[in-house]
Amino acid sequence: MKALHPRSVTALLALFLVFNATAQQKAAPKAPAAPPSALELQAGDTLVFLGDSITHQCLYTQYVENFFYTRYPDRRLRFHNAGVSGDRAVNALARFEQDVASFKPAVVTVLLGMNDGEYADFRPETFETYSKGMTEILDRVTALGARPVVMSPTMFDHHQLSIQMRDPDYRFRTRTFDAHYNALLAYYGGWLRETAGSRGLAFVDQWGPMNEQVFMKRRSEPDFTLVPDAIHPAPAGQFLMAFELINQVTPERRSVSSINIVPGPKGLRAGVGISDLVVSEAKDRITFTHLAPSLPWVIPAEAYASEQKWDAEPAAPLGYQMTVAGHRLSNERLRVAGLAPGTYELKIDGQSVGKYSHLVLGSKIELQSNEATPQHQQALDVALLNRERNDKALRPLRDVWAGIKGLRSKLAENPNAFAQQSEPMMTKVAELVALSKDYEDRIHLAAQPRARKYELVRLP
Repeated sequence: MKALHPRSVTALLALFLVFNATAQQKAAPKAPAAPPSALELQAGDTLVFLGDSITHQCLYTQYVENFFYTRYPDRRLRFHNAGVSGDRAVNALARFEQDVASFKPAVVTVLLGMNDGEYADFRPETFETYSKGMTEILDRVTALGARPVVMSPTMFDHHQLSIQMRDPDYRFRTRTFDAHYNALLAYYGGWLRETAGSRGLAFVDQWGPMNEQVFMKRRSEPDFTLVPDAIHPAPAGQFLMAFELINQVTPERRSVSSINIVPGPKGLRAGVGISDLVVSEAKDRITFTHLAPSLPWVIPAEAYASEQKWDAEPAAPLGYQMTVAGHRLSNERLRVAGLAPGTYELKIDGQSVGKYSHLVLGSKIELQSNEATPQHQQALDVALLNRERNDKALRPLRDVWAGIKGLRSKLAENPNAFAQQSEPMMTKVAELVALSKDYEDRIHLAAQPRARKYELVRLP
């Protein structure tokens, strides 16, 4: 008999676990829940990202922040990272009031499960602890008047683990991992999907897309991974997470802008948002001013300004390419029809950004990934400022919370001593939260779109 491929074994085990758990459910059928609401943030809203070390990395959260900062510059939005390395649902509950509720969130995304399974084979008692903890988290988020967005755990990469175990410096080399842990995470994600559906909550599948992208890429690169240490997604994987969070929950604004100049009864006519349109008599030169409502979604090529314990490769731009994120969630379209035949140079604010035929311009071009445009450079400045915010305020803040968790565990039998010894740490928390808000004020100003002057000139 031919041996099954490891991927097939994983998939079969995941299906077995899901069907087995379904068969054991004894709860009475519930009425169909309302469709999950979209991830809509209004002016003054705060979004909290609750999670473990994958959230503590401050990457998928940062990329989501970049999207909202640049896509909704007309709204004053706040973001708070509430991820702590090694956390399980029970740990998140221990800090819920101070690290989540105190921010009065409108939306809370929840990403927990990687640690909750204990990297072991499926055990009913372990899963019961996780399910009870997650249920309480969702109850408490809902009690705040906030909208929970439930996310499945991400991928555990067994192939990458086998490679890493050959490295004596691999930081998880002394740990034991069950051979089917990725399948167990699929089961946890399946339970989360059913739970979210029964409660009418938004659900985002992170496990499926990450596994699919990795295994597709391995057809040509057998050792490819988005999870270099087997647990924590690298920047490319973190961008994939950000894309799935935004795309699956459906933002109300999926494009940046649309410039349309087309023939009319009295010559070329301009669409919405265009002013000062000037067209030469020969229709071989055109200038106009455009004020876009937002900026393109831009991600820095380097995830960290300084070295971190997490892997920096593969870098985020690979995730941007894999998902076709620019076209799908950041489309910046320019269409100019009716020009005289020829090749045209496009300048924006005097900066040459490309050369295009009149036929291509008459169809459309997309500018969102053109690094030469002033709006792309402005969006990059916003993203770099937010990276600095995450490097100097949010990641250090998460480190302090990790220290608080360690102290709470050490002094579990002495709450008075914990309260006394954690006081200076909470003071540091307050300082870093204030620093983060100062950065957000600067980011909001930096993200305001500017009127740009466009010029199309036919080349000799």
